[in-house]
Amino acid sequence: MTNDDELLIGLLSISDRAAQGVYADQGIPALEEWFGRALASPWRTATRLIVDDQTRIEETLRELVDEVGCNLVLTTGGTGPAPRDLTPEATLAVADKVMPGFGEEMRRISLNFVPTAILSRQLAVVRGKALILNLPGQPKSIRETLEGVKAADGTVLVNGIFAAIPYCIDLLGGPYVETVEQVVKAFRPKSALRPPPEAGAGERPARP
Repeated sequence: MTNDDELLIGLLSISDRAAQGVYADQGIPALEEWFGRALASPWRTATRLIVDDQTRIEETLRELVDEVGCNLVLTTGGTGPAPRDLTPEATLAVADKVMPGFGEEMRRISLNFVPTAILSRQLAVVRGKALILNLPGQPKSIRETLEGVKAADGTVLVNGIFAAIPYCIDLLGGPYVETVEQVVKAFRPKSALRPPPEAGAGERPARP
């Protein structure tokens, strides 16, 4: 049953060897673990693991958005300069709008950790009412990209990209996503903020 308040996240891991069972996929488990820590509102995932094939990637992105109804789709893998790295091309092929700021910020964040981040071709697009984002393939890089750069005491030095995602989903007509601020603080303009439940707004009666 569809829940209009629930964020439906498509997680697409793109790897020849993981899809063929040579080794275990790390991207999807890392993302599900991160969302378990970062989200304070209802969410669930639809997961796919496929080989590096542009046509297959395009078909899977269309399926997750058009048929499954995902509000947010995150891909991992296939964003480098190697011949079989075709995730950005497939993502652009299904796009209605390109969101260049996300790719720029992902590279800026990752360059704080490794100089080879400049080789990444990660990008973000809108298809219908869904945001599609290309993420790194390594769990550590995924977390850094989503959360940003933090000092030893937890102070945020550079915001991660997820700070902007809940408001983007608002603008696309999706559910109101709330985060655990100790992990990542979502930013919204004051006009887009909802009163907290204890203030008496938006509470639902308990289900029988």
